[in-house]
Amino acid sequence: MDSAKDLRNNLLDKVDDIDLVRHHFRTMFTAGMGFFTDAYDLFIIGVVIALLTPIWHLTTPEIALLGSSSLIAAALGAYIFGRVSDIFGRKAIYGLEVLILTIGAIGSAFSQDITQLIIWRIVLGIGIGGDYPISAIIMSEYSNRKDRGKLVSMVFSLQGIGLVVGPMVAILIIMLGVPHDMAWRILLGLGAIPAASVIYLRRKIKETPYFSLDAKGDVSGTVAAINDITGSKITAAEPKKSENGNGVKLKTKWTDIFTYPNNLRLLGTAGSWFLLDWAFYGNSISWPLVMKSIMPHGSFIQGLALSTIVFVVFAAPFYWIAAFSMDKLGRKFIQTVGFIGMAVAYLIISFTSFGGYELIPAVFMLVFGMSYIFTEFGPNVTTFVYPAEVFPTPIRGLGDGISAGSGKIGAFLGTLLFPFLMAALKVQGTFLILAVIAILGAILTVVALPEPKEMSLREVGQEDKYIEEDKLSVPTSAEPHKA
Repeated sequence: MDSAKDLRNNLLDKVDDIDLVRHHFRTMFTAGMGFFTDAYDLFIIGVVIALLTPIWHLTTPEIALLGSSSLIAAALGAYIFGRVSDIFGRKAIYGLEVLILTIGAIGSAFSQDITQLIIWRIVLGIGIGGDYPISAIIMSEYSNRKDRGKLVSMVFSLQGIGLVVGPMVAILIIMLGVPHDMAWRILLGLGAIPAASVIYLRRKIKETPYFSLDAKGDVSGTVAAINDITGSKITAAEPKKSENGNGVKLKTKWTDIFTYPNNLRLLGTAGSWFLLDWAFYGNSISWPLVMKSIMPHGSFIQGLALSTIVFVVFAAPFYWIAAFSMDKLGRKFIQTVGFIGMAVAYLIISFTSFGGYELIPAVFMLVFGMSYIFTEFGPNVTTFVYPAEVFPTPIRGLGDGISAGSGKIGAFLGTLLFPFLMAALKVQGTFLILAVIAILGAILTVVALPEPKEMSLREVGQEDKYIEEDKLSVPTSAEPHKA
């Protein structure tokens, strides 16, 4: 008789040790299109606010709430979808988040007043938030060990394309002479198209091998998923059930997320994501406000064009550079160096703005662009990868949901407070606060997070301690073999 642990390892080794195959890239595209949409929908609101403010005569509190409402809703969506994915499975709910996102985008485009628009942005935010843990985990649990960081990062890197497409589409629409009261509706409505395009693909994805085995004890479902990945036709005998239940799945409770080392890792993933999003979303969504401070006499198109240049040159390429470096340099190194680089850039902006002196626009753009380099080749990518790896499979959704939700709370606070900080503290005080936040992120990364590169999810999550092997056994024929 072989042990249930042997059966589990034999099956999951096939997932961990396979080379890159078509299934990996198909899953990456299906998950990544959601993040293209997420980025477009979240950051286009800065352009929409600039267009709507003179039309609807928005007040500062209304601007702050409109810019941040989808972010606090995203926190709620991440918590809910992350936890539900541990209860019912990844597949059971995959696709529902982009359906909600699609509805929210369409509703936003047809809003008649600020209240309606905020409500629809909240609906949109719930869908966006749900996309973070589910897409990351599905990609992580389908990946092999040596390419997992790259594959999960590539899912998120499609956000970089969304960041560029948003302002480019806005420039095109405005230059075509579309009236501003129509342009903002078109910009919001376009966010529904890429989200709707992947609903069907997401519903067709099979349950991940890790969840099928570790959370459900479903050997046949695991084998089906492995065959889907590899294109092979292996079979495996089901394990005998003992008095303790199925002999394969892990024995965990949701409260295990708060026991060591999961609790320390949760502090690291949730805390660093909170700090990153506070700094990143605050200045990114409020980009027109920053440009107005640096270039008070510049036109709206000029500010938008400069933001596009920053995203194209300093942001988008470094998502992908981070992705292809993730499994070589490691998550911890990239995240720590990224936070430090962000802090240095913010300090330069802050210190050169004291005494009434401000950076000329060209130099400001260069330094601000440097902050984007370290954000993308740094914690903006790694905070997405980490929570999908470092927790045991049955509570991975909970850990990732809490982490992503904490990030969006940070984004909400950063976006909500940014206009008020700019009004009260100007550029120098605002960016000094952002520098302190980035330094705290680097410290937390060093103290609380492990290095998971080239390790299996079983090793990273220390899952062996959740197997009660003494009461479990499976037939010798359970060794996977070709049918």
